[in-house]
Amino acid sequence: MTHNFSDQSRIWIYQSAREFSEAEVETINMHLAQFSEKWVSHQRQLIAHGEVLHRHFVVLMVDDIQGNGASGCSIDASLKFMKELGKAFQTDLFNRLDFAYFDGESVKIVHKTELPKLLADGIVSEETPFFDNLVKNKGALKERWMVPLKDSWHYRFTK
Repeated sequence: MTHNFSDQSRIWIYQSAREFSEAEVETINMHLAQFSEKWVSHQRQLIAHGEVLHRHFVVLMVDDIQGNGASGCSIDASLKFMKELGKAFQTDLFNRLDFAYFDGESVKIVHKTELPKLLADGIVSEETPFFDNLVKNKGALKERWMVPLKDSWHYRFTK
């Protein structure tokens, strides 16, 4: 995310169950820009940005350092928007049981129950970078979004 927002800017990451095409990425980014321009908290405009990363992840960001912070109602509005986006693009953006990793060439999605077999078969290793979609701010997105499996919270599902 290239916007000049503070590293403390709050983020939400939604992982698609499937890879988006380039055309879909462009369209989704357009919808995210439109949503971000209108996104408010207590009738006050949020400084917000949304972007698709790695053709799998829809990221929303609010700079609550330089502007207003997201509140319950504005977060509810973003959840409604993301549900509509998922429906429009026929993908589940809320499945937390699928994990994403980078195999050196592309993002792969695996259900948590498949992780032990992938590790045992050598398809992934303890060093394979997994995406931690639970990071909370822009700084963590830059520094800790992709971490080796052995250092991720996903590792507990390998046993």
